[in-house]
Amino acid sequence: MAPTLFENVVNWIRAGYPDGVPAADYPPLLALLTPVLTESEITDIVLKLALEHGAESPATPERIKDAIHAVTEQAPSAEELRQVSARLAAAGWPLAVSVPASE
Repeated sequence: MAPTLFENVVNWIRAGYPDGVPAADYPPLLALLTPVLTESEITDIVLKLALEHGAESPATPERIKDAIHAVTEQAPSAEELRQVSARLAAAGWPLAVSVPASE
């Protein structure tokens, strides 16, 4: 059976961030995920990744949803999007992202 989109996204993030996603990369990562996944799917992915890398505080779906809303209130810069996109592309991320040339 072919992997689901959820499994593929988790695997791409794992490949791009083998030591876990740094806090500074979450805003652009979430910005890249929101056009292709539902909020529920993003919450599940972040929860799975947080638990794998021993989140400092208990990760719960409610805390993750709150964090997603807090992080996505302000759009990441074009440079942040480029950096995260490049990292995921190197791991096989198939989703093209249109990022402005400059801000």
